[in-house]
Amino acid sequence: MTGGATGLGLAVTRCLVSAGAKVCVVSSRTPEQAAETMAEFGDKAAFYQFDIADTDHAKDLVEKIVADQGRVDILVNNAGNHCKKYIWDMTVDEYKDVLNVHLVGSFALTKAVVPYMKEQKRGRIIFQASMTSYIGQPQVSGYSTAKAGFLGLIHTLTAELAEYGVTVNAIAPGWIDTPMFHKAVDNDPPRLAKIMGRIPAKTVGDPMDVGMCAAFLCSDAARYISGSCIPVDGGALIGF
Repeated sequence: MTGGATGLGLAVTRCLVSAGAKVCVVSSRTPEQAAETMAEFGDKAAFYQFDIADTDHAKDLVEKIVADQGRVDILVNNAGNHCKKYIWDMTVDEYKDVLNVHLVGSFALTKAVVPYMKEQKRGRIIFQASMTSYIGQPQVSGYSTAKAGFLGLIHTLTAELAEYGVTVNAIAPGWIDTPMFHKAVDNDPPRLAKIMGRIPAKTVGDPMDVGMCAAFLCSDAARYISGSCIPVDGGALIGF
């Protein structure tokens, strides 16, 4: 589980632990920074410090996790970063940096776990997509490129891996009640009104809504679901 110590990733970690999984939280944070969060889970979670953009060592990380834990059944690609700039202000290197974390880093980690899942004839792979996989939003060209790229990736990986019992899906969170959401809207009433106006549910989501969707996709109940992206958005994608 990448990015599993904060925000939506932490909610996914909580739901997977509640469902009985042992979660390996992979984060660029130091063990000291993550200690308070990890203490919540006791021996139900293990922490691994790793920079997801360090793609040359993704295989080494997975080998260590398998050596420590015995097997790997689930991969949740949730790590990410942002560069909020208009395209005319964004450099090519900044664009690449966002892609390297979201898209290339997730691909490298997925590539590293697939041989183990193929061998054991079972696996669950989830990518954290976004509303920007589908809709236009200014100042996030790198982010939206990566999130839209996840859709193509889950389709191809499903075609390659379904016969081995490995499912590949994505979750597209809508507007969720997180510190990042409040940072974006608390001092911007027009933006908040615009967001709320397109959500048929008339409320933002709870992080656990995303976590519970991930737990479902990882369960046997979702064994025949692959190549799908599930919006967890209160209907925002179809809202008028």
